[in-house]
Amino acid sequence: MSAGERHAQIVNLARQEGQVSVDNLAKLLGVTAQTIRKDLNDLCSHGLLTRTHGGANFPSGVENVEYEARRIIAAPEKASIGTATAALIPSNASLFVNIGTTTEAVGQALLNHSGLMVITNNINVANRMRIYPNIEVVIAGGVVRGSDGGVVGEAAVDFIKQFKVDYAVIGASAIDSDGALLDFDYREVKVAQAIIANARHVILVSDSTKFDRTAPVRIAHLSQVDTFVTDYCTSQSIRAVCAEAGVRLVETKAQADVESLAG
Repeated sequence: MSAGERHAQIVNLARQEGQVSVDNLAKLLGVTAQTIRKDLNDLCSHGLLTRTHGGANFPSGVENVEYEARRIIAAPEKASIGTATAALIPSNASLFVNIGTTTEAVGQALLNHSGLMVITNNINVANRMRIYPNIEVVIAGGVVRGSDGGVVGEAAVDFIKQFKVDYAVIGASAIDSDGALLDFDYREVKVAQAIIANARHVILVSDSTKFDRTAPVRIAHLSQVDTFVTDYCTSQSIRAVCAEAGVRLVETKAQADVESLAG
């Protein structure tokens, strides 16, 4: 188990239980107490946990902590999804990049492209990409959500509708077995729907943990996207939806396995 995977498990357990102890984590994760202490120190330094004698607590300020915690959950998978998605987008293209930690990984992977016009409602993406002279960054106006730097609301929707771009990179909080793409904030969903409606090629990016989650607000259906990039599609029903709707399914874990065998 990698350090990132351990960190994700520790944060999830702390969220569920309210607190964690060094001894219990060492037994549960099969590592030394020294390793756990280092993990807890790392997580506390990023504000994800609060250190206590013999362990750590899950802090208050749930929204901010949850977003930062999502950054480390499946981080290697998100990085590989970002790389694979960037390979699908040529230089000198226009694109939307939506809110989310996986879409941020795509933004990171696009930094070596040139001649891009990136329109985004994600302050984190805009801030990271703006310093690259070969990339023009346009940011939507609207209400800035304090928890994650997402720009949402009717003003952002109206802004997005002014454009017609080559590609859209969108995420989802959950993917239902029938292919429904789901999220928690209806304001964010309206922006995502405008993005989908105003792009020639829609790319959904999502790691496999989203197949095990649910959320109350419908963004769209998987059949409305052109390409779905994930680490591994664990759902046979989702595979069937992709096949029936002609959605290209790109699995980075499968690619890595093929490359490993070839090597």
